[in-house]
Amino acid sequence: MKDDFAKVGAAALAGAAIFGATMPAQAITKSELNQLSYLQVKGTGLANRCSEVIGEDTITPKGGSRLVDLCIEPKAWAVEEEIGKAGKTEKKFVNSKVMTRQTYTLEGIEGSIKTDGGVITFVEEEGIDYAATTVQLPGGERVPFLFTVKELVAKGNGGAFKPGFQMGGDFSVPSYRTGLFLDPKGRGGTTGYDMAVALPGLQSGEEGDAELFKENNKTFDVGQGRIEMEVNKVNAEESEIGGVFVASQPGDTDMGSKVPKKILTKGIFYAKIQ
Repeated sequence: MKDDFAKVGAAALAGAAIFGATMPAQAITKSELNQLSYLQVKGTGLANRCSEVIGEDTITPKGGSRLVDLCIEPKAWAVEEEIGKAGKTEKKFVNSKVMTRQTYTLEGIEGSIKTDGGVITFVEEEGIDYAATTVQLPGGERVPFLFTVKELVAKGNGGAFKPGFQMGGDFSVPSYRTGLFLDPKGRGGTTGYDMAVALPGLQSGEEGDAELFKENNKTFDVGQGRIEMEVNKVNAEESEIGGVFVASQPGDTDMGSKVPKKILTKGIFYAKIQ
């Protein structure tokens, strides 16, 4: 997965036109956003957008520094699909559109920064680090997934934040649904029925148990994703950095009953060095 992602991620960070994402026209800086009242922000969509950074300075973090107010805003999504052509099938990422309302941006994430051996390593610790998101393929199929960077450990390619600085690493992807979720037949992971009431024959091990086992046996699956980030703007006076990212992660498994699809996400990020 890392090799495949490295190829796609490098191309995306370099500006490959797999998505064609652009900066929003309403982009504003953090200081400008802080001056707005609740009513001025309400209904505008600004609460779902990351702030813009102006400047091309350099910030060298010291021991005990933290990365705070990390905001990760997706701009485009693609889902890996098997495409059939001339009797052959191949896997390709298909552009999709988001169906979730403006609640898919991660915000307020923070964690510690380590600078061992002149290399910056960011360890995610807390914040609004997950968002239930759904995208739709051109054919109408909808793919839910938990957009997240939980437990991210990202290593950089240098000891200072400056334009061109890159860092990336793996993160955990918890199940889209929790153990308390009940499906339409009342089956759940920690609550509800062990199997559908309409299928009492399964209790005696009747034929067909193997086919319905995954539907009856609800599990809390934890997958793994990877993200690559590149800094392109740095404001030393405000201790701010901004840039672009590309992330790859598995989609929803419907609590163990489906094979997850691979989701590729591209967008922008903002953070402060404290």
